[in-house]
Amino acid sequence: MGKWRTIELPQIHDVRGNLTFVEGNRHVPFDIQRVYYLYDVPGGAERAGHAHKRLQQVIIAMSGSFDLHLDDGTRQETITLRRAHIGVLLGSMVWRVIDNFSSGAVCLCLASLPYEESDYYRSYSDFHSNLRNRD
Repeated sequence: MGKWRTIELPQIHDVRGNLTFVEGNRHVPFDIQRVYYLYDVPGGAERAGHAHKRLQQVIIAMSGSFDLHLDDGTRQETITLRRAHIGVLLGSMVWRVIDNFSSGAVCLCLASLPYEESDYYRSYSDFHSNLRNRD
């Protein structure tokens, strides 16, 4: 997989509207321990700006769109999310920045661990240093 990949979630199409669902250890490769979402993000603002030591995560644009900038110290990629049935599965040790939120965008995050501040790298230089130390 590398450190991240795009995943497609199930869709049930209906004339009354579509439905997508997510099951832990089926559609995502972990037990979902935490769910949170970002919304009402002001124009020009960016979110995230961190990496996780152990946590895995799926990020989905539930409404609107935004850009997800990813960096594992070797590879960098920007993915625009705009469909509620498409997510990005992130492994640990991936620096992420989320920006370019459209009006009304909602970013849903499914996490493999409860919140734990000690799991975060909040400084890119600390993150990058620890990548080198793992080799």
